Amino acid sequence: MQESRLFKIVYYLLNKGQATAPELAEKFEVSVRTIYRDVDALSEAGIPVYAEAGRNGGIHLMKDFVLNKTVLSKQEKQEILTALQSIHSVQNMGSSETLQKLSALFRLSSQNWLEVDFSRWGSRESDNKKFELLKSAVIHKKCMQIRYASSYEAISERVVHPYKLVYKARAWYLQAFCTVRQDWRTFRCNRILDLQILNESFPHREFPKSAESYEGKADQITLYFPKEMTYRVYDEFDETQIQRQDNGDLIVSARMSADKWLVGFLLSFGTQVDVLSPAHLKNALAQQARLIYEKNKP
Repeated sequence: MQESRLFKIVYYLLNKGQATAPELAEKFEVSVRTIYRDVDALSEAGIPVYAEAGRNGGIHLMKDFVLNKTVLSKQEKQEILTALQSIHSVQNMGSSETLQKLSALFRLSSQNWLEVDFSRWGSRESDNKKFELLKSAVIHKKCMQIRYASSYEAISERVVHPYKLVYKARAWYLQAFCTVRQDWRTFRCNRILDLQILNESFPHREFPKSAESYEGKADQITLYFPKEMTYRVYDEFDETQIQRQDNGDLIVSARMSADKWLVGFLLSFGTQVDVLSPAHLKNALAQQARLIYEKNKP
């Protein structure tokens, strides 16, 4: 137990730079006296940790200290390689050279146990090229000019400041500050029809927590599905959003943007879905179904 805590103290100091004894005591649920004993034990083990008295004092690690590979257990080394292998399996998100170097350093083999490809069928090259450009713009904080097809029928050009790439619900999204709207926006990467990295860098803005949520401007929707659609419902929705009725039918409650994409998505269920709420989504679905009927009736 003490050995595990000692490693955790070192990791904590590496991450924060310094900490007070009461802070560490609270963090690891031990007494301040125990923390000072741990500091002594670490120092005796050759870890350059020291305590400094005074108003701005605390417990520090010597500047530029780096953990020696022997500090990591065999299991921890294997977990690091496994995590990196998972990242590498996502197209263009890892480095096989890095994996090889760490495998040699740790003297462990890295098994290629997982393969994930987020590109669409038949468009692997273009999707990967787009992803690389987006990743480069995010990392180097470069402005981007994009041509984007929104779910409201509009295709527009705008300059954005890309902050984060997010994979959610089987699709990649770009979270960025839009200079046209002067606000944060989430762009579905498949709808970015064209993009160009500009030479101009953008100033740092504090990323708002509201921009991380996909539900901030969404509607609370309630859907009813017959039991015959069980397989499809569990494909599309999380179990926590689904209530199974006594007769086997399913009621889904979720927050989603009631836009044209959602209408098209619900139409894919045909007659096997009832929109219980909101009313405007039910009306939009019925209107679109009527238009489809008028266009295709015999």
